[in-house]
Amino acid sequence: MATKQRYFIHFAFKGTSYHGWQIQPNAVTVQGILNKAMSTVIRENILTTGAGRTDTGVHAKFFVAHFDSNNKGLDNDPGLIYSLNSVLPSDISVYKIFKVRQNANARFDAISRTYEYRISRTNDPFEKEYSWYIYYSLNIEKMNEAAAWLKKVKDFTSFGKYHTNVKTNICRISYSKWSEDGDMLVFTIKGDRFLRNMVRAVVGTMVLIGRGKLDVSEFKNIIEQKVKVSYTVPPQGLFLTKIEYHVNII
Repeated sequence: MATKQRYFIHFAFKGTSYHGWQIQPNAVTVQGILNKAMSTVIRENILTTGAGRTDTGVHAKFFVAHFDSNNKGLDNDPGLIYSLNSVLPSDISVYKIFKVRQNANARFDAISRTYEYRISRTNDPFEKEYSWYIYYSLNIEKMNEAAAWLKKVKDFTSFGKYHTNVKTNICRISYSKWSEDGDMLVFTIKGDRFLRNMVRAVVGTMVLIGRGKLDVSEFKNIIEQKVKVSYTVPPQGLFLTKIEYHVNII
């Protein structure tokens, strides 16, 4: 039996209409839609494996999945990309498909992931699906003090969801910072891995710091004592923006 060719696919999606990336019973997901479209265009049963999960309503400016195919000629085929995007709904766009080594894995070979969370300080109707609007003022300096401290944290139990089947809550954060872009406040965080709901819980807790409802010292104590936080921000402001891989995947 001939060995199938493994491919990586780069794409983006607007998460508003989906119950996240991963296939679930009785729910519309990005993975389900993508598998169906690719199976139709490539004319064989295609099953993708994603770089990770995204929650309901969360967006991805950049996402990666791998799949295997009997067709060994799909590498960088512009006609294939055009056909896929013609079949896919307008809120999912495929950018690139290319050959990788046979054991390359979109999830386990990723060495870092970068997320952004966007807070709008203007009640802009054009941003409501892509940011969280708040009307109160925030102390950005204090929020950045907390953000910088996250790079020293290893155990993120406080920010993970209950009853998830993860072997460890250890994550290594290499970048964590708030920045201002006009009326938009953007939190950028980069790490080797993230727990489910972790970024939204981190942002929610730092917003409490920005509002003066929580001290940075209390924030540190919460993490050190592994106290579960309950304040989570809405999903529409969260974007997965980058995934990096070892250079030897191709």
